[in-house]
Amino acid sequence: MTDRQGQDGPVSRPAIVIPTYNEADNIRALIQEILRYVPHAHVIVVDDASPDGTGEIADEIAREDERVHVIHRPGKLGLGTAYVAGFRLAFDLGADPICTMDADFSHHPRYLPALLAKAQDVDVSIGSRYVPGGGTKHWGIQRQILSRGANFVARTLLGLQARDCTAGFRAYRRYVLETIRPETVKADGYSYLVEMLYRCQRQGFRVGEVPIIFADRVRGRSKISQREIFKAMGTVARLFLQRVFQRGW
Repeated sequence: MTDRQGQDGPVSRPAIVIPTYNEADNIRALIQEILRYVPHAHVIVVDDASPDGTGEIADEIAREDERVHVIHRPGKLGLGTAYVAGFRLAFDLGADPICTMDADFSHHPRYLPALLAKAQDVDVSIGSRYVPGGGTKHWGIQRQILSRGANFVARTLLGLQARDCTAGFRAYRRYVLETIRPETVKADGYSYLVEMLYRCQRQGFRVGEVPIIFADRVRGRSKISQREIFKAMGTVARLFLQRVFQRGW
């Protein structure tokens, strides 16, 4: 259990980390909505050399608004390393808590105030599809089964307490990330989210969830591939074996 003495206390100025790749249709409107709901936030866009000009649009916004910051990377280097790059800049900015969200409006900015409020009571707050009041919109039955199945497997094999273990809409208190050291997480892609949550729980950090409606993207194409699904299964299997070995089962 992590010693949290002296770690509770008021949040300061939050940061919102948004990894992007080909989100030119969404990024300007998304940043506007984020700053409408959380006007005191830093918005950190981590762009992986989007060929559609997402990074350039973010640069234009940043030149007009000092709350917006842009990190340019030379290519698609993975979701996990994008989060790490964003976390580092958030540390430099003195932000707390530090949030992550998707760029396609599936995580709607209207939920940010509730997510941040929850982060005053817990160490990690999650925008959850699978708590009362949460749900999904415009999802087919196959995707619903896949998502719920993935969460059930992760909870069962890894002993995770959160209902939505694969959600990327989160707020981490700064001391959580300083303890977990996200750059040491082995997984990448969407399985990075599972390993981060697993590490947080093993450290004894408190995890809370707030309900959201996850709406499938309206513009652009989904980044989730079959390869990502297999990578996530491999990550859960690796962490399960690690858990068994450490417990001596």
